[in-house]
Amino acid sequence: MKIDLLGPRNRGLAMGLNEFSGYLAVALSALATRWIAARYSLRPEPFVPGVFFVAAGLGLSALFVRDATQQKSRESILRSELAEQDGAPTRARDVFWRTSLLDRNLSSISQAGLVNNLNDGMAWGLFPLFFAAAGLNVSDIAALAAIYPATWGIVQLFTGTLSDRIGRKGLIAGGMWCQAVGIGAITEGHRFAVFAVGGILLGVGTAMVYPTLLAAIGDVARPSWRASAVGVYRLWRGLGYAVGALLAGVTADAFGMRAAMWIVALLTFASGIVVIVRMSETLAMRGTRV
Repeated sequence: MKIDLLGPRNRGLAMGLNEFSGYLAVALSALATRWIAARYSLRPEPFVPGVFFVAAGLGLSALFVRDATQQKSRESILRSELAEQDGAPTRARDVFWRTSLLDRNLSSISQAGLVNNLNDGMAWGLFPLFFAAAGLNVSDIAALAAIYPATWGIVQLFTGTLSDRIGRKGLIAGGMWCQAVGIGAITEGHRFAVFAVGGILLGVGTAMVYPTLLAAIGDVARPSWRASAVGVYRLWRGLGYAVGALLAGVTADAFGMRAAMWIVALLTFASGIVVIVRMSETLAMRGTRV
């Protein structure tokens, strides 16, 4: 909906605002539950705010959110979509295959989204155990858990709109490589300061990638099937959490946590190479591509 509302020239800004609000909330929630858990107990007090957050989100959505159909229709007319040629997907399964495999740009975006969340799933699963094994206390571990999404959330305000100016491809590939370096720094670190630097690098890299991938989807997909393409992309991106958690758990059991983290770092770096080799710059397509 934000893509529709802000239009072709500000897709990166729209997605930066969207992801900023979400992941800054993750960081603030981590800090709040850290304080509640330290002051009271691990259960049930830290879970109580989540009930209020869900109720607040439902209320705000029901009372204040308005549909973006009018903006989408306006963009469709501007892009002459009413007269588009054959070749645009008309069925859900066509959009699925086009976004997942057949379109070089969309499939490159989908794999980057999956790998991005794959390393995120690993981070949430293994990093607390890794930090604890390094001798950090619960308060320090919670602080590190907040540093990563806070950096990610805040920097997205700038990387999203930056992608509207300089393009998507370089930010996506560079962001994947920055994440890989951050994971490597954490893997080889032994102190809080090194872990914090690694978390910041991981957050900056994720901020370079997260809004830019969604904006690139908007560049390629026409308004009539854009939401479906975003849904397919979000399927692969969300699946990354499960794949990352399973991969991290299995490899950590078999080879140890450090080996599992290095495997994920290498996969993240390889994803950036796929983007460089297979993906085109999509910014130029935002007003013309079917």
